[in-house]
Amino acid sequence: MNPAKAGWLNKVPEVTLAFWVIKILSTTVGETGADFLAVDAGFGAGWTTIGMALLLGGALFLQMRKTAYSPWIYWLTVVLVSIVGTQITDIMTDMLDISLYVSTAVFSALLALNFLIWFSLEKNLSIREINTPRRELFYWSTVLCTFALGTAAGDLATEALGLGFTVGAVIFGALIAATLLAWRLGANVVLTFWIAYILTRPFGASLGDLLTQAKTYGGLGMGAAWTSAIFLTVIVLLVAVAQISLGNRKTAIQ
Repeated sequence: MNPAKAGWLNKVPEVTLAFWVIKILSTTVGETGADFLAVDAGFGAGWTTIGMALLLGGALFLQMRKTAYSPWIYWLTVVLVSIVGTQITDIMTDMLDISLYVSTAVFSALLALNFLIWFSLEKNLSIREINTPRRELFYWSTVLCTFALGTAAGDLATEALGLGFTVGAVIFGALIAATLLAWRLGANVVLTFWIAYILTRPFGASLGDLLTQAKTYGGLGMGAAWTSAIFLTVIVLLVAVAQISLGNRKTAIQ
């Protein structure tokens, strides 16, 4: 029996190429945007986290009140989750001096626990059926865990293990490509989706560091401000297209 709440439609967009492009751009903005606010703008990690967490709370409130997918609200929430997830990991590393090995293990365990509870209660981890409040809460808690884990794993690979930003981006990009190939060859759709979703975060973090960090540190020296502005502009344009297309489809149906 379909447990969907009366009047609710699926609250997550279709998984298309545009979905993955915006997702990767959002993960990079989470890395560069957090660095810009905390360092360049001088707010510090603590105030940046508090401010972004409040904005995230407002975005989630709007998202949960909707009964169907709204592109601008959904992707605003994703960008804010990305920034908050990045800040959580950065605070653990930079302020609490927690090893990246430990934070990666902790967030991996939290993500696994989240999936376990979600599946035990709903018997379904598919994003095609995010059509009840409880499923949506599980979905967003999972997304937050993936962003925090991805930041920790990305920093672990590029910094603690010394792979560097370029090699890190290449490795995570190759893992995403391998996941896509596995899906093409018939691997479980839900499993490959979540693996790819998790991997896009460290890929985006590595890409963000590669673009923003100074050349002396192995980056391209674009800076957090310019990188964030460019990527946010592309996100806004793609989301605007999605919003207009959704509006046109609704008009055509009516």
